[in-house]
Amino acid sequence: MLTKRSLLLAAAAIVPLLGLSDAASAKDAKKLGLAVANLQADFFNQIKQSVEAYAKEKGIDVVTVDAKGDSATQVSQVQDLITQNIDALIYIPAGATAATVPTKTAKAAGIPVVNVDRNADGAPGDTFIATNSVASAQGVCDYIAKQAGGKGEMIIIHGQKGTTPEVDRSKGCGEALKAYPDIKVVGELWSEGWHQDEGFKLTQDLLQSHPDVSIIFGQADALALGAAQAVKVANPGHKVWVAGFDGDVAALKALKDGVFDVTATQQTQGMGRLAVDAAIKLVASEKIPAEQLQEATLTTKDNVAQFIEKHP
Repeated sequence: MLTKRSLLLAAAAIVPLLGLSDAASAKDAKKLGLAVANLQADFFNQIKQSVEAYAKEKGIDVVTVDAKGDSATQVSQVQDLITQNIDALIYIPAGATAATVPTKTAKAAGIPVVNVDRNADGAPGDTFIATNSVASAQGVCDYIAKQAGGKGEMIIIHGQKGTTPEVDRSKGCGEALKAYPDIKVVGELWSEGWHQDEGFKLTQDLLQSHPDVSIIFGQADALALGAAQAVKVANPGHKVWVAGFDGDVAALKALKDGVFDVTATQQTQGMGRLAVDAAIKLVASEKIPAEQLQEATLTTKDNVAQFIEKHP
């Protein structure tokens, strides 16, 4: 029979072993997988460049894959990354369809997941790093509504339906418009991939049905640039205020030139570095917040020069 003394001695013997176990479980990140939605988009490309540059500073290898906007391709790519013995996965879902699969696959293999910009509904990463799109979109739509005098017909060119940014930017803009009962949203269409040519075509279609539109919210800068192009072609004979979102490099220059009117500049460089730091901490078994939302800056012709010179 074990005495109280022998039980205490046994427990004391286990404590150092537990300490050794904890020490063994903490490790350094040496290789990261970076699964990007679509490198044709400047926004994602900036995050990629930031992740790779910052990881290099820290002596960490990064294996990057580009899904080119296709969820099925991304599932296969992440499965391949896992076979390459990555220590953590930085993951930007290519769409809402099948977005949970890479997260579940990585976690089943014991690999921590850092989601950037988009989260997988029902299977979130260990941490989610993104812009506070609700608040930022609210600011953008409030600004454009004020510029239009608080009245008029409005159309919205949405991003990829069901993705985190599309949902949040819709919500934020909707919150802003509650304060402007004389602004009527007369048309909304959804893009497949946030592309400029989609912004042009979707806006062109809506302007044919609603020629009196005076406000357009493109939920990405590429969509806004396409919308501005469609307005120019339509030549409606009145001012049409165009808003975007992202702070893409080319779009910021277009904003300076008066091609469109306002955007929200996201901290792409900062998010990339934060993603690497989060991956390092997760690999080392450190606790980090489940959500890390960053501020975007309302950007107009008046303050755009600073972001052209140095993107945040």
